[in-house]
Amino acid sequence: MLFTLAWRNIWRNRKRSLILYAGISSGLLLGLFSCAMMFGMGETFIRSSIDRDLGHAQIHTREYASDRQPELYIRSYRKILKSLTGFAEISAAAPRTIIEGMAASAASSTGISIIGIEPSLEKKVTSIHKNIISGGYLDSGSDNSIVVGRKLAETLNIGNGSKVVLSFPDLEGNIIYAAFRIKGIYKTDSSSFDKTHVFIKASELFTLLGSEEICHAIIIKSSSAAEAEKALTGLKTTLQYLSVRGWKELAPELKMIDEMIATQLNIFLGIILLALLFGITNTMLMSVLERIREIGVLMAIGMKRSRVFLMIIMETVTLSLAGGATGMLLALIAVNAAGITGIDLSAFSEGLSSWDISPIIYPVLPGFFYASITIMTIITAVTAAVYPAAKAVRLNPSAVIRTS
Repeated sequence: MLFTLAWRNIWRNRKRSLILYAGISSGLLLGLFSCAMMFGMGETFIRSSIDRDLGHAQIHTREYASDRQPELYIRSYRKILKSLTGFAEISAAAPRTIIEGMAASAASSTGISIIGIEPSLEKKVTSIHKNIISGGYLDSGSDNSIVVGRKLAETLNIGNGSKVVLSFPDLEGNIIYAAFRIKGIYKTDSSSFDKTHVFIKASELFTLLGSEEICHAIIIKSSSAAEAEKALTGLKTTLQYLSVRGWKELAPELKMIDEMIATQLNIFLGIILLALLFGITNTMLMSVLERIREIGVLMAIGMKRSRVFLMIIMETVTLSLAGGATGMLLALIAVNAAGITGIDLSAFSEGLSSWDISPIIYPVLPGFFYASITIMTIITAVTAAVYPAAKAVRLNPSAVIRTS
């Protein structure tokens, strides 16, 4: 009966109730979509970093993990690669030989990381081959070929087919010079990465170094981050003499983003709901003041003050939940639609690439976030209703009834 009375009271002033309903719905719709944009941006940033270079995990020697010197390579890395096939959680693994050096052209020179790869395996763990914008990727038929980033090509004023000279130390510290012809130019979401990383075939790098096959890092890829976490536990036990680190250890800034983003979004939505709280309080206070005689009559004929208080709380919570449910439903539809097509921010791609952010943002919100916002909406509604309800129960029934 109390709920029926509360429901009828909501629609006594239909226009005011609809305005409040629309305000709550639109506020949550825009707030949730903004949160989905920020969450999607963070997820895209993390996924892009993993696909571009990090992988889900990497294996190094313990010494190389703290001091990236070329002589600190993994011994018998082929056996380790073979052993990784025994982990169901690992979908692919690829070795890398990493040498710090210089790249020079007739126009300029700059410091770079030279990555020696096995192209067929590298394709399975990183997305560089998908980001080629000019020329092609390394293959078995290409000799003295190199793949460079677009930013590096611009810095050195070179293009596809141009020659570039690399200089780097061998395992004994002697400087080696070698000329390569650009086979392809790639562009990722990170301009800093594109400016400092070049890729050549590992076999050619071994020849230049005059050494046996060496590997400084093994990049591991899993079907998901959760699967990678399972694999890490076994790898750290099996390969205790090596450094086995997940992407969160390799890039602490990504871990911070992953852990902080949900908290930040809850704070952001809390601010939006705080603004709605004042609007709800004002609306409900007006509603109470308009029917003080009716409330006085109800108390005069025996309705307890606690039930009057509860009736106003129910009015507020019902209207807020109705508006909140509509806002969340509309947000769910909008987020899912935008999550399929993505939001194209290519007009700002140059600025975004300086922060390693993809120009295509795919909004996404985890399921727990909708449960969280439902609880926050109920708390907001109850808090907003307390003052108007308290105002109502403090009325003197006999004085109110005599009021014309």
